[in-house]
Amino acid sequence: MRIHDVAVPNDWDRKGLPGWAYHSPALLELEREHVFRRHWQIAGHVSDVPEPGDYLTMDVVGERALVVRGQDGVVRAFHNICRHRGSRVVADDKGHCKNALVCPFHGWVYNLDGTLRGAARPRSFPELDKTEFGLKPLDLEIWMGFIFIRFRAGDQPSVAEIMKPVEAEIANYGLADMLPTGGISTTELPVNWKSVRDVDNEGYHVAMAHPALQDLYGSTYFDEPFVNGLSRSFATYNPHAGRRWSVRNYVRIAPEADHLPPHLRKAWIYYGMFPNNVLTIMPESVQFYQEFPIAPDRTVLRGAMYRYADEDRRTKAARYLALRIDRDTASEDQQLSIWSNESMLSKAFEGFYLSDLEYGVRTHHDHLRRVVPVLGLEKAPNETEMKTLNSALLSQA
Repeated sequence: MRIHDVAVPNDWDRKGLPGWAYHSPALLELEREHVFRRHWQIAGHVSDVPEPGDYLTMDVVGERALVVRGQDGVVRAFHNICRHRGSRVVADDKGHCKNALVCPFHGWVYNLDGTLRGAARPRSFPELDKTEFGLKPLDLEIWMGFIFIRFRAGDQPSVAEIMKPVEAEIANYGLADMLPTGGISTTELPVNWKSVRDVDNEGYHVAMAHPALQDLYGSTYFDEPFVNGLSRSFATYNPHAGRRWSVRNYVRIAPEADHLPPHLRKAWIYYGMFPNNVLTIMPESVQFYQEFPIAPDRTVLRGAMYRYADEDRRTKAARYLALRIDRDTASEDQQLSIWSNESMLSKAFEGFYLSDLEYGVRTHHDHLRRVVPVLGLEKAPNETEMKTLNSALLSQA
């Protein structure tokens, strides 16, 4: 079952993005604004903030987000910026406040719906409007239990519109009712963020680079390209696989997923949402992961896993083994991204030469070129002129 048909154009550009695009500080600033701040990002899951007063924070691409569940049960998102002097309103990655958010700098107090409750020493200020001086809201959308936020309003469609082609398939899993298996984790890599995404966007390398995945499902795996911001990769695991310990025991222990339709009971599915979000769904769990640039040569990986509330011991064991397989795969991918990224500083590097199987990379690059058109230039523009040139190209589009 395919969501997107795979069509490879005759004029395929096998080189993908140019090498200069992976180490340009000026380009990174354009990407922060046009790629990351203007598109939806997964902040977490509703189960990460189950009770009124529960909150989580997210610091990425020069922005600070605060997601909090109000006394009315509604989950909201705000810039984690006090309206007084710009301090963080909350400092921890995750926590709970009883009935208000109190800035640790001067003690300004905000209600859980973001409105200002009061400033410290209020007589030293003119009268402050509680809404005008409340926390600045962020766009927020909850889809299948996952909390998506957006730092800048734009003309992109809603999360529900983007994910519509896979909505019926994903609805089988009951993601909104799942529970966290731990906190949201982060890891840093010494590479450009696009090198991480390039590796993740194709399965051409699975047979060579991922022995556990090849053992588990290599013969059935296929990718689909990015179409309107959405991609999908699908595989069903071989119940007779078992050359590796984790794979052998996973397929032996994993219970029959009777809550799923037959074609999904042994499926591992990866859904990509432009520019950097991935939902990985297995019969016993779901996880999200994403990457954000810190610098042209530094990237933070962020993600978490969620389980069924009624998980039994066999399912828990299968989830653990699946996590081992996925952990090995992630480590292998990280090394591949390092090797690929470091080569781009060499004068010997002449760009990618992509296989017909790497349409996930190409179509992701096409999406990037649309929002940052200087990426279509083979030769690097002057760093000081990058922003002006990109604006001119956008106006012509």
